[in-house]
Amino acid sequence: MSDPRTEIANRIYHYGELVDAGDFAGVARLLAHARVRDASGQLDLRGADAIEQLYVRTTRRYPDTGTPKTKHLITNLIVELDPGGARAACRSHYTVLQQTDTLPLQTIIAGRYQHQLERVAGEWRIVEHVFFVDLVGDLSHHLLVGLDAARRGGA
Repeated sequence: MSDPRTEIANRIYHYGELVDAGDFAGVARLLAHARVRDASGQLDLRGADAIEQLYVRTTRRYPDTGTPKTKHLITNLIVELDPGGARAACRSHYTVLQQTDTLPLQTIIAGRYQHQLERVAGEWRIVEHVFFVDLVGDLSHHLLVGLDAARRGGA
């Protein structure tokens, strides 16, 4: 059995990897048991189908790669394990870089994540994924809708 902190960190890092790959079905599987919400209270979703559709409706994928052409840098992870070993909380920071044929490499958004996790059948699952938007750059090449609409689920 590996270290729980490493297992939890890998779950959080995997989220960024899936988004950057344009694998929104994979994001939905990773967060299938989670409540997904933003700190503003505009977005509050549950269920793999709703989560996948959020990403499909809001995040641009480029035809040449099938990806959003982003790199999620997830840092400063702080993992707090419940004394019983079945629950954990994790706080982290994210910075998203993007470069397209018409957008030079730049930071497009930065903020924080807060996760709640539980251990089920020997595996850590994310049960809450909350994101805070702290800094916003040029999202026009990343989002299919404006930031406020994305927070509302792409409506």
